[in-house]
Formats: sequence, C-alpha cells, structure tokens
Amino acid sequence: MRLLLDTHTLIWAAEDPSQIPPGAMAIMANPDMERLLSAATIWEIAIKFGKGTLPLSMPYRPWMDKAIADLVLTVLPITLDHAERQTRLLFHHRDPFDRLLAAQALVEDIPLVSADHIFDPYGVNRIWS
Repeated sequence: MRLLLDTHTLIWAAEDPSQIPPGAMAIMANPDMERLLSAATIWEIAIKFGKGTLPLSMPYRPWMDKAIADLVLTVLPITLDHAERQTRLLFHHRDPFDRLLAAQALVEDIPLVSADHIFDPYGVNRIWS
C-alpha cells in the first residue's frame, strides 16, 4: 500500500512525532507501506522556509534530505494527470498546495495522511487516527 504525507504530517513526523496520532504513526511506520512525498510539499516547505514563515531545526536542504532518508520517503512528481485533476476540483479551498495534494491522492488512488478536514469534501481517503 502507498501513503501520501501532507506537509504538516511530514514536518511533525520529522520534528515532533507526538503530534501525530498513534494509529496514523503505526500505519506510517509499517515497513510494507510506501510513503510518498509530493513534489508540491517540497516546494511548499522551501517557499515558507525561504520567506521565514516556517522555522525548521536545521537549514532547508539538510532538513529535507534527513526527513526523506529518516522516513524512507519516495518523491511523487507532479504529473500532467495531477495538474489536470486539480482543475476539476471544487473551489471550496483555494490553497494551491492542498489542492494539488488532493488531486494527487485522487489520481493515484492513495490515502493522504493529514489532520486537515479540508480534504474530506474532495473525496480524499484521509488517515488521521
């Protein structure tokens, strides 16, 4: 099975895993799971870190390299199918990063590990318990 991590899930898993419910952590820790990290999340964290609105425990690149290695993440590229699916999502939420994560989860038919209920109206299978 494959899982897609939301941005805050990645940050919490790397910085403060106690923020993630035990059930979600157990699913993420399963060695049979392929944990995916969206290229959109990589970009979102870089933008926010660069603007100074997202503090990390170390500089961006070493932090990202360590998180990817420690959590054994595979980067999910943004494809034309993902971008096209995003164009058909309702506009009840306008955050472009969240919309792309929703589109990726839907196109790839994979659950998203996220505390954010904003994904529910999109029909995304969300794990957070």
